[in-house]
Amino acid sequence: MPRTPDDMPAFRPSPDVLMRKVGDEFVLVHMGRNQIFALNPTGARLWELVNEGHGLASAVAQLTQEFDVDAATAEGEAVKLLEVLKEEGLVETDVP
Repeated sequence: MPRTPDDMPAFRPSPDVLMRKVGDEFVLVHMGRNQIFALNPTGARLWELVNEGHGLASAVAQLTQEFDVDAATAEGEAVKLLEVLKEEGLVETDVP
């Protein structure tokens, strides 16, 4: 079962990961593993917000202002993406 913003740990980008815009795509490059991951514009914006130190609730609020998405959808998609990014070693948490 996905976690909610209230019980999600704080995320931060892994120091081994860079984000770059390539054409119309945003890509994350894991320098330690030489792997590339593509993000859509909403996912890229979530990455930027996490990189700026926003917590999940703050990031979701910002996404709902910037994109045509309701809070419940933004929250669900953000939680899923952050869990995938964590599994891939692209983000770290303050809590294991």
